[in-house]
Amino acid sequence: MQTTTVLHEPVRYLALGDSYTKGESVRLTQNFPSQLMDSLKKSGVSVSSQKIIAQTGWTTKNLKSAMEAAGLQDTFNLVSLLIGVNNQFQGRSILEYQSDFEELANKAIELAGGKKERVFILSIPDYGYTPFGTNKQSLITPQIDIFNKINKEISDTMGITYFDITDISRKGLDEPDLLANDGLHPSAHMYKEWVDLMMVDVLKKVGK
Repeated sequence: MQTTTVLHEPVRYLALGDSYTKGESVRLTQNFPSQLMDSLKKSGVSVSSQKIIAQTGWTTKNLKSAMEAAGLQDTFNLVSLLIGVNNQFQGRSILEYQSDFEELANKAIELAGGKKERVFILSIPDYGYTPFGTNKQSLITPQIDIFNKINKEISDTMGITYFDITDISRKGLDEPDLLANDGLHPSAHMYKEWVDLMMVDVLKKVGK
């Protein structure tokens, strides 16, 4: 059972990932980290900073390199991690992903002051349920499931909060407003559904 973290200072949030964290094809204020911070503020939580280290196309290795280059310190009290779709897209191995993801999860805890209860992980969305990926859905979906099995097992073993947003992403073809105009990435509406799913547990993390 997760321990509630009562913060005595404003939230300092670090979001780590790829296009799904950056918010490709939506405004910066519409990606899920920004919407999450806005929702926290509306719930009466003080937020002092938000830093996003994420770019479209990044694999686990790209993220690791970017984090090293950024010279991050353990000055955050809320950290999220969502990474892996580009490992799958580029055909990179599961063993590589497993090793990299475990390292990234450990680094996320370190950056959260060594407190795993201040970290949360999101599952990889399924782009097989988009106009871009629908023709290869039968190949994409089982592979996304395998990658998500790995990141959930690591999250569970390490005792990190895990949010499964993959089912939401699989509504994309039936609910087009959940997809951005590029026909691949989430829209602001989908990101809001992610935030709605996470809010109760994230509020516990920040002591609300």
